[in-house]
Amino acid sequence: MAHEKGAASLDNLIQQAAKKINAKKENDICRYIPSARGGYIHHFTMRKMKTEEPEALRGMINKFIIQVDKPASVPPKPRAARGSRKRRDQFLFTKQDIERMLHMARMTGDKEMIRRLTPKRDLRTIKRELISSIKHGRVDQDLWQYYVEAITMPHPAESHMATV
Repeated sequence: MAHEKGAASLDNLIQQAAKKINAKKENDICRYIPSARGGYIHHFTMRKMKTEEPEALRGMINKFIIQVDKPASVPPKPRAARGSRKRRDQFLFTKQDIERMLHMARMTGDKEMIRRLTPKRDLRTIKRELISSIKHGRVDQDLWQYYVEAITMPHPAESHMATV
């Protein structure tokens, strides 16, 4: 019974805090409560604190919103810029670079490199190209090999994709 009364009083305190800062939602009060790691607390953290640490949450709401004349919103935690997690040691190739490498691999007959540099195609495309090469009287051993690999792949989900 005491737990229910405590939860009700915490909900009342949250409502008072929301009213004081003119918040539309309960989660908006999070922006006025600083986090130990910088920035303001996350709304998931507040929800968790409501059930697991209600006294700590009550104290934070009182300290940063209720007992302050003009509560100030906490600036958000600085985040890394978009794309900052990209690895620095990766090579960035343009389509022309890949075409040049593919041409060099074909000139040297490096089948493994050709396989890595050519885009994946589905089985339907391979069949179409194979039929077209037959109609035009060309023998393309690599295309035939890609077709054989595509239809003999062990996983049916992957059978529609082949490296060509």
